[in-house]
Amino acid sequence: MTTPMTAAMLARYQDGFERAQAANVPEPTAMTLATVDERNRPSARTMLLKGVDHDGFVFYTNLESRKGCQLAANPHVSLVFFWREIYEQVKVDGTVEPVSAEEADAYFASRPRGSQIGAWASLQSQPLTDRQAFDQRIADFETRFEGRDVPRPPHWSGFRVRPHRVEFWYGRQYRLHERVCFELREGQWQESLLFP
Repeated sequence: MTTPMTAAMLARYQDGFERAQAANVPEPTAMTLATVDERNRPSARTMLLKGVDHDGFVFYTNLESRKGCQLAANPHVSLVFFWREIYEQVKVDGTVEPVSAEEADAYFASRPRGSQIGAWASLQSQPLTDRQAFDQRIADFETRFEGRDVPRPPHWSGFRVRPHRVEFWYGRQYRLHERVCFELREGQWQESLLFP
């Protein structure tokens, strides 16, 4: 049984996100997702957050992609949100678990049709001979689903990051930054300040 994030943690994240939106951060849901490969080497990429609540942070991907395979082999991850315009950062360490099929279906149905087709057409992370081959796959799936809803591919779903540590970093002049850390210890969230 996992321990949900506290109201204070969630409010702190949401307050920062709202400040980022108000400051016109181009993509405030952008986050770096760090995983490890089969040799325990770090691997990071930028993703978009699609949901957050007391249970964690949700994103979606191709399960057969490089990141999807890494997540299946090792569920330990880190997320980093860096909102440069407001000089704030949130770092989340935790483990992933799959979202339910119902959650994945609902989110997939909300995506633009072109993105839905792309989820079928892209053999994500596999070698591609040339762009025309991808364009042909897109055209083939557009024909396949013409005149009807595009179902969620079986290889496409989401993950929820259940955090065990969340750190909020607030940039200050002279590098005298403020760091507020929430860490799960023996089933209880502990809040502390860290030296910058």
